[in-house]
Amino acid sequence: MVDYEKSPSVVSSSIEKDVRVKDVQEEDSPYNRGGLLDPVKEETLHRGLSARQISMIALGGAVGTGLIIGSGTALVRGGPLGVLLGYTFVGMVCYMVMVSLGEMAAYLPHKKGFAGYATRFVDPAFGFALGWNYLMKYLIVTPNNINAAGVVIQYWTRHVHIAVWMVIFIAFIFFINLLGVRVFGELEFWFSSIKVITLVGLLIMGIVIDLGGNPKHDRIGFRYWNPPDGPMGHYLKDQVHGESLSIFLGFWSTLVNALFAYIGTELIGVTVGEAQAPRKNIPIAIRRTFFRILVFYIGGVFVIGLVVPSTDQTLFTANKAKAGAAASPFVVATTLVGIKVLNHIINAAILLFVLSAANSDLYIGSRTLYALAVEGNAPKIFTKVNRMGVPYPALILCTAFCGLVFLNVSSSSAKGLSSFYFPCRDFPDSFKVFTWFVNLVSTFGAITWICICYSHIRFMKALRAQGISRDTLPYKAPFQPFGSWFALISTCIITIFKGMIHHDIISSSDAYIISSGFDTFIPFTKDTFVTSYIGLPAFLMFWVGYKLTYRTRLIPAEKVDLITGKREIDEEEERFNRQEELKGPRTKWQKFFDSL
Repeated sequence: MVDYEKSPSVVSSSIEKDVRVKDVQEEDSPYNRGGLLDPVKEETLHRGLSARQISMIALGGAVGTGLIIGSGTALVRGGPLGVLLGYTFVGMVCYMVMVSLGEMAAYLPHKKGFAGYATRFVDPAFGFALGWNYLMKYLIVTPNNINAAGVVIQYWTRHVHIAVWMVIFIAFIFFINLLGVRVFGELEFWFSSIKVITLVGLLIMGIVIDLGGNPKHDRIGFRYWNPPDGPMGHYLKDQVHGESLSIFLGFWSTLVNALFAYIGTELIGVTVGEAQAPRKNIPIAIRRTFFRILVFYIGGVFVIGLVVPSTDQTLFTANKAKAGAAASPFVVATTLVGIKVLNHIINAAILLFVLSAANSDLYIGSRTLYALAVEGNAPKIFTKVNRMGVPYPALILCTAFCGLVFLNVSSSSAKGLSSFYFPCRDFPDSFKVFTWFVNLVSTFGAITWICICYSHIRFMKALRAQGISRDTLPYKAPFQPFGSWFALISTCIITIFKGMIHHDIISSSDAYIISSGFDTFIPFTKDTFVTSYIGLPAFLMFWVGYKLTYRTRLIPAEKVDLITGKREIDEEEERFNRQEELKGPRTKWQKFFDSL
């Protein structure tokens, strides 16, 4: 194996690149299966996404009904202080994952997603398992969001069959994705911008209600932070027979809720391959995305804890005649103070949220399958792109999986708001099977975070072994290496015990009583146990199966390839920067949009 240059410079020369490419094709090379270079220009994705579009795409995929609906469950379990602490702690974990991904992506913004980093920095088997793990998540979560959109429509009318709405929504997101990354990016930017405006409006509304600007002129303040409503909640108190333990279980349940609310922020790593000037824009987009989500989630649960008592039974029971917005804690807050009509506005916001998430999910699924094919880990046909840089075979396959949503049509027109947040029980078999698959999504997402952190740890070790200072990188992640270890260990612990927290919907006509908790074990329920943990052995089967088939091993730090493909990316970015300079100074409006 050839030695790496010990210069602190991170710009590879043509000679280094040629030597490395030849080297990785040797028989004993860990990279001898599939190249590390991106495909040629005619066969690859187009770099058409700006920083503002990337951050909004990530926001669209990450902020769904978890905040506007699912946060009510966390409030009941943990109380106003517990839910705030839980979301803050997991927010710190999310930050460490994001900056770890940002450091790798800014150094090597290739078109293979973070599975490509796992392949390069850890082991090809690790990258193979991560890639298929992430693809399975998006093959499931996209039809689930379509299902949620159809059910939200039923809040207003049931005169049109839900299957009709599902076909319309699937066709809508398919054609948006087919138009190319520039059109997709711009449309998703505006969709997510409306989402941001809605979230800001809900936060302001909550603060105004709390300060007394409501029909009852009732200044609430921190009233609901006092007993019996707060500051901490109790969970399974009757089963565990201990107040302190029930408080701890309540807090722990907020960690699980928060972890899977934040999951989705990492999808920004998949957009790297289509980002303009990625060395500059990816760190910017990651910082913007994280802080926006952090403000919305932490700010959101804080406001909810101010205006809704955690012991209020309306947090559990939706309106018997409707579905959708009635389950939102924001609607509960308006109901308690006598505000009317707002439920329809919030339902419209939920519809926008899930459609935006489905649009981003389909995009990420198609790009993940494309990346797997480029690495040789999926059929070669999925490497094909059209003239607009859209991997259309991958897009068609991922769209076909949206047909899973019709499993619900035959079972009472898809009961429940969203089977992702509220997996049901006692529903017909076809619906139950679908919800079992959907329950896997959260595990796949947590595994992805763990793999990103471990890939970054190996990346830093390789830099150190090859004499490259992290100070020379385009973006240096803070709090490292402790930050990656902290995020990895924290996510592992929450994932291992996540099976103790699950969500049911107890059906009574059209009323849904939301419950979640350690009742996977108290009492033990095998269905929830299996669907909560089967993602872990599935990942191990992919990993071990690949290792046994191709005899791969953990790549030694001194042999990790930090060079191949980097020169091409450097040159591509330099060409883009020169083209931007030739356009002349940017106008004030252009600078304003760039800052969004």
